[in-house]
Amino acid sequence: MIEYSMLIAGEPVSARGDRRLPVVNPFDGDRFGTVPDGTREDVDDAVRAARSAFDSTWSSTPGVRRAELLHRLAAIIAARADELGTWETRDNGKLLAETRAQARFAARSYAFFAGYADKLYGRVIPLDTPETFDYTLRQPLGVVALITAWNSPMQLLANKLAPALAAGNTVVIKPSEHASVTTVLMAEMVAEAGFPPGVVNIVTGGAECGRALTEHPGLDGISFTGSLPTGQAIAHAAARTMVPVTLELGGKSANIIFDDADLDVALRGAIVGIFSAGGQTCIAGSRLLVHRPLYDHVVTELGARADRIRLGDPLLASTHMGPVANEPQWDRVTTMVQAGVESGARLVAGGGTRDAAFPESGLFVRPTVFADVDNASPLARQEIFGPVLSIIPFESEEEAVTLANDSDFGLAAGLWTRDLSRAHRVAEQIVAGTVWVNTYRVSAAQAPFGGVRMSGQGRERGAEALDGFLRTKNVLLNLSGSIADPFDDLVEVDG
Repeated sequence: MIEYSMLIAGEPVSARGDRRLPVVNPFDGDRFGTVPDGTREDVDDAVRAARSAFDSTWSSTPGVRRAELLHRLAAIIAARADELGTWETRDNGKLLAETRAQARFAARSYAFFAGYADKLYGRVIPLDTPETFDYTLRQPLGVVALITAWNSPMQLLANKLAPALAAGNTVVIKPSEHASVTTVLMAEMVAEAGFPPGVVNIVTGGAECGRALTEHPGLDGISFTGSLPTGQAIAHAAARTMVPVTLELGGKSANIIFDDADLDVALRGAIVGIFSAGGQTCIAGSRLLVHRPLYDHVVTELGARADRIRLGDPLLASTHMGPVANEPQWDRVTTMVQAGVESGARLVAGGGTRDAAFPESGLFVRPTVFADVDNASPLARQEIFGPVLSIIPFESEEEAVTLANDSDFGLAAGLWTRDLSRAHRVAEQIVAGTVWVNTYRVSAAQAPFGGVRMSGQGRERGAEALDGFLRTKNVLLNLSGSIADPFDDLVEVDG
């Protein structure tokens, strides 16, 4: 049983009253550790530490120094990628191959943003009046809260922490209480990299800790990844303190197969789009829109392929899909699957959960495929965040676009076609932050990512991510040595 600590002002600490939460392996139910259940007082300590570090050292630390520290952190994470992947798999049940790849992706992100730390240039702006010199400065927000979800803690944290530090902010990090281990391990790595105490602070805990952080008056910004209801609550809290917020929320992404697609490639893309990471990803291609001439074949083939996916221990190379990450999410996914059956949608594959092949406590959901789904039904409109695919037919390109955009979300989409004109035409019309053409789930540190509508606001990754952690200051300098007096023609009146 490992007792993990929080990180405040460079020191490992427990929560007030030593309140703790269990760390549970979703594969077999093993409770292998605990994390502190942080209180409002703990959060206050962390925010004060971040403010002190920002005011005393970090705000005046040159960009070249911040870059050096970020490069060190990237190298440390890369060297520990296999170990970090193992811990994350034990913590959230994702396949070991995926978590190790995400650790390396995180290292790449820190290295990418290190390159920006000394290049946060402002602009010189030519004005209509040449006697005024106008320029801008790009300055850090100050103290920023970074809140991550349980499905990909290392990668989600890198999306936020790397640009936040490159921009010169200090941070208070709060991971999900359902997957905190790799985040608290960051305490060792930021210390080894040489970051000053208080620049990076980590608090763990449940709802009380989260509310205390998002409502804290000492913050200058918030970056959150997670569910729509929590994102809405954070936006409401931020409105009271008027701090900028970046929100990366849910999705119900359309994955569109046209009748001129390379069908074998498209079928693989449909499987990858929904069943990678067990469907527990905001970009999951959970709505598969299929051109009517291909529809019956696609439904039959995807059902057969879903049935061949091997569930099991995510630490084993032979496993295709691990368990759902935590009990509340397992309850939600299984409830939505049952509701889909009852709604009249045609169950093509899956639908079952635990059986004798897995540990009794294992949180498994079989890869599930529904056909003939109504785009107005909960199966098509609500984010399930699990291995559940809804297949919907369409008759024309125009109908495909209409169906894809008929959603409250707008995070991502995919389309499969050999027609280059159609690819550009449809990609432009789709309302989403990312559109993949003849591929799915491709990501890079350089490529901006984020959504529209209920999928959030702002962008992560890419140069655009820096915008969420910087403010622009305008400076206007009079070069003429004089200033016009609008009152110099007033006539003194004899009283």
